[in-house]
Amino acid sequence: MKRNLLVRSLIIVLLLIFISLETGAQEKLDLQMVDRIRTEGLTNSKITDLLIYLCDVYSPRLPDSPQYVQAGEWIVGKAKELGLANAAMEPYGTFGRSWELQKFYAAMTAPQYMPIIGYPKAWTPGTNGLVKGPAVLITAKTVADLDKYKGKLKDAIVLTQGEQDLPISFDPMASRLLETDLDKLLLAPEPGVRRPMNPQMQDMAARQQLQAAIGKFLKAEGAGVIVDSGRGKFGTVFVSSGGSRVKGAEMPLPAISIATEHYNRIVRILQKDIPVTLEIEVQARFTADDLPGTNVIAEIPGVDKKLQSEIVMLGGHFDTWHSGTGATDDGAGCAVAFEAMRILKTLGVKPRRTIRMALWDAEEQGFVGSRGYVANHFYDRTKKEKKAEYDKLAAYFNFDNGSGKIRGIYAQNNSAVVPIFEEWLKPIRDLGAATVTLRNTGGTDHLPFDAVGLPGFQFIQDDLEYDTLTHHSNMDVYDHLSRGDLMQAATVMAWFVYNAAMREEKLPRKYFDAPAPAPQRRGN
Repeated sequence: MKRNLLVRSLIIVLLLIFISLETGAQEKLDLQMVDRIRTEGLTNSKITDLLIYLCDVYSPRLPDSPQYVQAGEWIVGKAKELGLANAAMEPYGTFGRSWELQKFYAAMTAPQYMPIIGYPKAWTPGTNGLVKGPAVLITAKTVADLDKYKGKLKDAIVLTQGEQDLPISFDPMASRLLETDLDKLLLAPEPGVRRPMNPQMQDMAARQQLQAAIGKFLKAEGAGVIVDSGRGKFGTVFVSSGGSRVKGAEMPLPAISIATEHYNRIVRILQKDIPVTLEIEVQARFTADDLPGTNVIAEIPGVDKKLQSEIVMLGGHFDTWHSGTGATDDGAGCAVAFEAMRILKTLGVKPRRTIRMALWDAEEQGFVGSRGYVANHFYDRTKKEKKAEYDKLAAYFNFDNGSGKIRGIYAQNNSAVVPIFEEWLKPIRDLGAATVTLRNTGGTDHLPFDAVGLPGFQFIQDDLEYDTLTHHSNMDVYDHLSRGDLMQAATVMAWFVYNAAMREEKLPRKYFDAPAPAPQRRGN
């Protein structure tokens, strides 16, 4: 019996190896082209100049803000200058109202003067001039604890947290994936094992609920400004939104996040019953409600009469938060996608399929731009409506986890693409990209594609300082980009896109029960 099991197991393994080899053998790789792509991407790179404009000149880029529109128009102009086709800012629907920060100032003026590092929270209003007054510390652990502050907070500048812990860390600020980390990605997760919710995440959810209740209470009490800690160290401030982009949403109080070191100093002084005076000015502007949202699109048209209507896509998200300049989140991804297009265009590539770059709007608000694009072009999940282009997409490749080099790719539980990607990676293994994992990954614009059965993929990247320093912080700036890593990433991206555009068949898809597209009505 055991012998039979061993024989069967051996047969299965041999069949899997045969299938893998057979699939790999079908991949006709142009090794001369990979050499040309490597030379152009690693020796003649233009990514640095592009990043200066994206990170220093046309940023930050909150969705549909004036800065977003200016940056989009600049990218469209650069795409046309490069010779890309159909370059445009393509509407996907309405975003809501955007928000623009025009001026910010904060300082402690008593008992001593201290300039404060901080940023207003997006989608919160301005202060109507300079607000100057005593700081008041709220130490509420429950909603009931707020009762003791009733009638005492009119026009107050309110701190909503106690002193924040800043323990010394001996972990490195930046890190790369080790071979052991990559090996773990090759293993399937343990079946039937549910990961318990991180206690810190549970605490965070409870804190957010309490902070929302405090915000409503403070507004009802007529407070002036809300101040909280930006959570980071070394003057790093993590800040995102404090209000809503939705038309007609209730306007919150002006709210700012400040450096933890400055926040803690103020708290400690107040806890000694010594008055603290703060002055704060915020000038912020909301756009009109329901402005059209736009993604930035450009193409290299396909030349094969049979395949030119099929599409290979690549991209990253174009919107950023406002405290930094969005260098690693996700100016890096946009620059990698554009540089990959430049590499292929410079080399005079004539792809069989059309190659389409898309730089997405409002990823930070829930993949709004990519969801809208997928709904318009491929599949509308709300209506359960399949669009005519659904069967035309060959693949979408996304780059959005900082500026770390590509180490491989997530296959999103699509077993059929694993041997294909493994073959594509073989000529560039020396660049550090070698791992194909069946695992899913989340948090990027490949998800709206994957959710409707389309082959959408995110690359495995080295973390560098992404999670420890730059993600959604005021340190997300050009100086924390890794230029060499991004040159490698653009080279890998160009090679993947080239192969997807040139192979005989589109990349295989996972099962998805999409209905037939609605019939197209003819005009009169």
